[in-house]
Amino acid sequence: MKEKILNPDHSEVKALTNERPYPAVLVLAGNDPSGGAGLSADLLTLASLGCHPLPVVTAITVQDSATLDDFLVMEPDWVVDQARMVLEDMPVEAFKVGMIGSVENVAAITELVSDYPDVPLVLDPVLASGSGSPMADDDLVAAMRDMLLPQVSVLTPNSLEARRLAVNDPDGDDDPDLDECARRLLALGPAYVLITGTHEGSADVVNVLYGPEGRIREDRWPRLPGSYHGSGCTLASALTAFLAQGVEIGEAVREAQAYTYQTLAHAFRPGMGQFIPDRLFWSRDEAGPENPEEDAGAEPE
Repeated sequence: MKEKILNPDHSEVKALTNERPYPAVLVLAGNDPSGGAGLSADLLTLASLGCHPLPVVTAITVQDSATLDDFLVMEPDWVVDQARMVLEDMPVEAFKVGMIGSVENVAAITELVSDYPDVPLVLDPVLASGSGSPMADDDLVAAMRDMLLPQVSVLTPNSLEARRLAVNDPDGDDDPDLDECARRLLALGPAYVLITGTHEGSADVVNVLYGPEGRIREDRWPRLPGSYHGSGCTLASALTAFLAQGVEIGEAVREAQAYTYQTLAHAFRPGMGQFIPDRLFWSRDEAGPENPEEDAGAEPE
């Protein structure tokens, strides 16, 4: 007879099992030592929403909550070896890609995910830091367009990133509106494009999900006062979490936005720079706004 294992209060410890209670998500992104963006944001968000995150480091950054000072890009072999070691050990329900760092890493990640065509891939095209420091040159952008976008399930650019990805000649006079940007981006291969309106200066933040037939849904959120570090990472990872759990795309987009809004409404400022979203807001004692309309609001940097 197997002996029961008891907690100190004599309650029975749940038996160990080989079942997978949480969907695993492989995350490829840069490390942010401030804990605001990058892998830190991804891991906290995914775990908060009931997923088991598997972090793969693509770059190491020197930054705080205010500025990005420098970054070191991992060699593509290191990126792929990290990922393959885990993928050969356990199945994953989704991929999430953030900062890539180099053209070589774009090629390596594209080859990696092409072996898993049935696993959804969310790409948050990190082209600049929240403070505006560049994190991708024109060659990297071109490589993303040509190689990685055809593999993407959902692309999640803000409006600035959408325009840069959609315009083939960065030195030209082409200035498409966001609907046209979405049309061009969809033509490059992603199944869906979610463009966020943080940088548009409107009274509300307007986020639009596009698919092959055009606009699928539009969501408006009150613009929060303040500047946030890692909110775009939070939104993309939240969306990945819901897709990993089998939620339909439209509902997943809505739920991811609602979660992100709450992280921003509960944001805190641990340093001298931007506010950091509280991805564990639900674990705090104090109650936050139940609906966005009850509070002034904002959205991803």
